[in-house]
Amino acid sequence: RYISTFRPFVIQEAEKNKSQWKTMGPAKVAEPSPKNFLQKHSKEPKLPARKKEPDSKKLPALSVPRRTDHPVVGIQSKKNFINANAVAAITGLPKKPQPIFVDRRQGDKYLLETSGLAPKYIKKKDYGVIPKYLTRRNEEIKRAQKEQEASILEHLKERAMKRLSDEERNSLLQGLKKKWEEVYREFRSLPLEVNTISKKIHKEKLELQMKQLEHDIEVIEKHKVIYIANE
Repeated sequence: RYISTFRPFVIQEAEKNKSQWKTMGPAKVAEPSPKNFLQKHSKEPKLPARKKEPDSKKLPALSVPRRTDHPVVGIQSKKNFINANAVAAITGLPKKPQPIFVDRRQGDKYLLETSGLAPKYIKKKDYGVIPKYLTRRNEEIKRAQKEQEASILEHLKERAMKRLSDEERNSLLQGLKKKWEEVYREFRSLPLEVNTISKKIHKEKLELQMKQLEHDIEVIEKHKVIYIANE
């Protein structure tokens, strides 16, 4: 019979890690004391004890005079208030009356400045002046338009019309006629009975190619001078 050489190590590790009351609980449990019974409000949180603040001898500053305070009496001034008021009234500038407006016959008066009837804003120095950010934005828009127009003109110059020479015109015409002959040869090789959809589509395609080639040949033969766009 086979016996592993590591058997004693396994037994030792199992006994080492084994707990006595892993699932069933301890063998002996201490009995609760009858003196430790649940009392009323014992589980409620308790606030910490309030600390007594030291009595401050200084009283807070009061905004009103105290009952024991007495007003200062006996101070006399040699200033002649009548003459001072008269001099101030004579030398002072007269007050400008506020502009008002009356809206009804009963004489209801309202301030003119806050009514919106007075031309208050048109008298400002910057009234009617275009702000700097708008002038800057307009200049940027004009610059962008000029750049776009320049790029369009350059693109048009690159794609300017080019006149075909007589040799190029003849070679183009011969190429179109050769292409027409090839399409016509393919058209003649079609069967007499075209009874499937694919055959009908192929026949229509060849007919369209022949018509287009005939139109192009007619246009080139009719016009001696031909211009094409550079691409």
